[in-house]
Amino acid sequence: MLPKLVVFDMAGTTVHDADFVNLAVVHGFAAKGVEIEIDHINPLMGIPKPIAIARVLEQIGDDRFVDASFVDEVHEVFLAEMLRFYHEDPRVREIDGASQVFRVLREHGVKIALDTGFSRPIADVILDRLGWGERVIDYSVTSDEVARGRPYPDMIESAMRVLDVDDAALVAKVGDTPSDMDQGHAAGCGWVIGVWEGTHTREQLLDYDPTHLVGNVRQVATDVFGLVI
Repeated sequence: MLPKLVVFDMAGTTVHDADFVNLAVVHGFAAKGVEIEIDHINPLMGIPKPIAIARVLEQIGDDRFVDASFVDEVHEVFLAEMLRFYHEDPRVREIDGASQVFRVLREHGVKIALDTGFSRPIADVILDRLGWGERVIDYSVTSDEVARGRPYPDMIESAMRVLDVDDAALVAKVGDTPSDMDQGHAAGCGWVIGVWEGTHTREQLLDYDPTHLVGNVRQVATDVFGLVI
């Protein structure tokens, strides 16, 4: 049985970015005189970046986690770094097999959506850089376009509405972070598929009860859905 819709995460799941997201957050803090370690960031991957920034400040005991203007200033540095990186850096590419997975699923009548903890400006740069327009995917949604980002189900529910899928049991969520797994469960997805080649290990993702675990996005098609690429 195949789903009607598969919602894929972007960075770390379908998009290779050499883990620059973590570095960009660190640089954003450093520009405002706050020194943090990458280890502060990784557990928060996948959630909207302003929320992640506020949580890091809270974790390190910086009272400015409640200061929306300061959080916005850090986020603006992060946004500028990410836009430059995705525009220019030669390391940016699709993760091997991602477009093929989209193609074979669509050939079998499955809709393809991308969702992300990034804001729309960053997502659009990525989609343009990789050539992922309407001939490759059916829909994309970003965390700033819904009321709540991950781990809440709003982005998946947006994709379901736009692509006319009524039953979440016929939706698969694919991602490489705990927030992806929580999001899929919150939406009631029939498949919640963890990809452990991204930001988290197989053992780390197991704690979030995925229905399936795979090493890479290609195996979503071959191992989970039994399709030939």
